[in-house]
Amino acid sequence: MNRKDFIKVASLLPLSALSMNLSDLNKIASNLAHSKPMPVMFMGHGSPMNAIEENEFVKKWRSIGQKIPKPQMVLCVSAHWETKGTFVTAMEKPRTIHDFGGFPKALFDVQYPATGSPTYAKEVQHSIKSTSIDLDEKWGLDHGTWSIMKHLYPNADVPVLQLSIDYTKPATYHYALAKDLASLRHKGVLIIGSGNMVHNLGMVAWDKMNEPEFGFDWAIEMNTNFKKLILDGNHDALIHYENFGLAGRKAIPSPEHYIPLLYALALKEKNDPISFFNDKALLGSLTMTSVMIGAE
Repeated sequence: MNRKDFIKVASLLPLSALSMNLSDLNKIASNLAHSKPMPVMFMGHGSPMNAIEENEFVKKWRSIGQKIPKPQMVLCVSAHWETKGTFVTAMEKPRTIHDFGGFPKALFDVQYPATGSPTYAKEVQHSIKSTSIDLDEKWGLDHGTWSIMKHLYPNADVPVLQLSIDYTKPATYHYALAKDLASLRHKGVLIIGSGNMVHNLGMVAWDKMNEPEFGFDWAIEMNTNFKKLILDGNHDALIHYENFGLAGRKAIPSPEHYIPLLYALALKEKNDPISFFNDKALLGSLTMTSVMIGAE
């Protein structure tokens, strides 16, 4: 931070801050001086095994964590926390939730010891005007969050909060709620939607395990359509996903893995660039396609 900017920020501090040393003042100043918004991401998280496997998807997650500005906090909307009502985690030490079965013990042994933040939780709560949300002290971090965070920030040195998905509400509700989170991007908060654009576990082609990138025609069709609509900025069509027809119903048999995409898209600002990564189909009926908003 140059001298001019430092003096400008320091002038906003309380008189009690004048007794702090220069390094402390610099730290406070850097936290206040977020003018450029943080990027937003929709992450195709795929199998929980991505937490402990080495593959192209997790390599990309790691490279993103090294490339983008380090956030003050991460707020994740995970497909795996559905609630009646909307909640944000507000505990100091969120537990690592192993919300799956049938996987190796090594996966159940994984702990992601990131801190939470009741203070940040209240800021999230107060930023949302379109509805009321409650603070939660029971949930923690499910695999839709920690399987990604383990690679983005392997040292678990960034506080992580989760925002739940109210399963009783339509997509319009979620899109409007996400709009209320826009100010957080300017306060050093990295907002992530975690799910999968195409997610139909009932139609997984287990016999294609050894055929990477295999996708059914309908899955490829919808993945292509999603990307075009995103690039065109046609959020209305994406919000009303029930109008996509048969291919859409196969791609989105239930909305919990799709809704996090709408949270990310709602936060796009006018001049934000959009790019895709991990853009591949798996096992016929899943895609890992992910979206980066606001970062080159």
